[in-house]
Amino acid sequence: MTKAQYMDLQQIKQKLQAMRHELLEIESSASEAEKPVILDQQSVGRLSRMDAMQGQQMAQANKRRRELMLKAIAAAEHRIASGTFGECLDCEEKIAEKRLAFDPTTLYCLECMTEREQKRDA
Repeated sequence: MTKAQYMDLQQIKQKLQAMRHELLEIESSASEAEKPVILDQQSVGRLSRMDAMQGQQMAQANKRRRELMLKAIAAAEHRIASGTFGECLDCEEKIAEKRLAFDPTTLYCLECMTEREQKRDA
């Protein structure tokens, strides 16, 4: 990959760092919502407990998504360091610059991603 073919890797690195920073800030502020729900019927009604449990489950699902995104960011940084950033994992062709600018963690070119989604949905 040459600089003429792709955006500046420094910009990509900065975007990845900003994404990580944002996820970690969300993580630190979201920890309260993940705490166990108190099941004391005297202090909280049944519907309120159900709402609290649903909120807790949503917070835990969001945490799992943040953890996956942090892993994707680390993998993108590894691909930059190894010189394989911007190559599709399936066909090894170059991923479109606009696609990488939108999501620098993307692993596949548009064609391969479309094929994967069609196979998954079949």
